[in-house]
Amino acid sequence: MIKLIATDMDGIFLRHDMTYDEDKFAAIHDQLKQQGIRWVVASGNQYYQLKSFFTKYPDTIYVAENGAYIRDLKQTYAAHTFNPAVVAQILPKLQAIPDLQLTVCGLRRAYVLTTEDPVHVADVNRYYPELAAVDSFDDIDDKVLKFAITCPVERTMEIVDQLREELVGLAVPTSSGHGDIDVIQIGTHKAAGLQELGDILGIGLNEMCAFGDGGNDLEMIREVGLGVAMQNAQPDVKAVADDQTTDNESQGVLAFMADLLVAPQ
Repeated sequence: MIKLIATDMDGIFLRHDMTYDEDKFAAIHDQLKQQGIRWVVASGNQYYQLKSFFTKYPDTIYVAENGAYIRDLKQTYAAHTFNPAVVAQILPKLQAIPDLQLTVCGLRRAYVLTTEDPVHVADVNRYYPELAAVDSFDDIDDKVLKFAITCPVERTMEIVDQLREELVGLAVPTSSGHGDIDVIQIGTHKAAGLQELGDILGIGLNEMCAFGDGGNDLEMIREVGLGVAMQNAQPDVKAVADDQTTDNESQGVLAFMADLLVAPQ
């Protein structure tokens, strides 16, 4: 029996214009409450951005920053941050790679350099509304959850492979494609976050349903009881999924949830 439903957001729950069918979700959310099923957002994005989509639903739980930061509006369940000594080793390696634009994602806010292209900063701000510019990443007085990288689309997997070699023992690169790479803590990902949350709520991974499309969803889709890939998902995600739904533009997550909630479990 499904007791928790989790979804990634960009390219999955949200349409390309970052909206969703609010009327349909309102009806589904009522059914979730009636059936005692927890609603969880599992994303690589910042908590402060994610909660802006669900202001009407204060019971939403957020597994943010690829599983590093787990909380709802009232309490923090877990916050996993890099050791400062490890941060000091990672930063020079990232900054040495040409054509990267780097965002350091902290517990309080995210950080970019004051020298960064304003157009890029504006784009980062869409996903990290709590954002500050610093002259040097050494000036950051915050605990680091992850590093977010933007790179040329055609070089995404090449850079992921390079970082896998250069960050051995320090961190793990993961990508949802399209020029976006997250550098995350070893052992910290969405599946681990859901496991940790499930231990608190008394819900096993086998009692969870999750939706995803990219490399940073792979563990989550593989390890939950019902992993659902989007029609627009990467092939490796589809390969480990238990089921598939339509794409984000046609609101495949909501359509699948509606069917799931009326079907016998």
